[in-house]
Amino acid sequence: MPDPESARKAQGAAEAELIGFMDAWDRAMVANDADAIGAYMADDWAIVGPDGRVGGKARFLELVRSGDLTHDVMETHEPSIRTYGDAAVVIARGVSGGAYRGEPFHLVERVSCVFVKRDDRWSCVLTHLSQLAADSGI
Repeated sequence: MPDPESARKAQGAAEAELIGFMDAWDRAMVANDADAIGAYMADDWAIVGPDGRVGGKARFLELVRSGDLTHDVMETHEPSIRTYGDAAVVIARGVSGGAYRGEPFHLVERVSCVFVKRDDRWSCVLTHLSQLAADSGI
């Protein structure tokens, strides 16, 4: 069993990796670069939207490639990160904006993501979004 100091260092290193990962993923989303976005997702990635619908990687990236879904803002704020060996759960406040099929959107959401580390690289396997009320204070 690792000593507490080693465990704290490992947790800190994983948190730093994941924060960098999420920042880079946000930048790829704003660049609307489907290939770059897809590099952060596991092949079996799933997304649960604020309306409860479930989608997958192929469909999401198809929407980006076609221009039906574009982002001009994607930000992750106040991440809470819990690691469990080669798995991690991140809960954050997210801001996303852009257009879906020509209709503009701007959302403030509670974002929950599950990440798995395979071959020394993190990838997201699940994203769950819940819309926050503008005055929720959460």
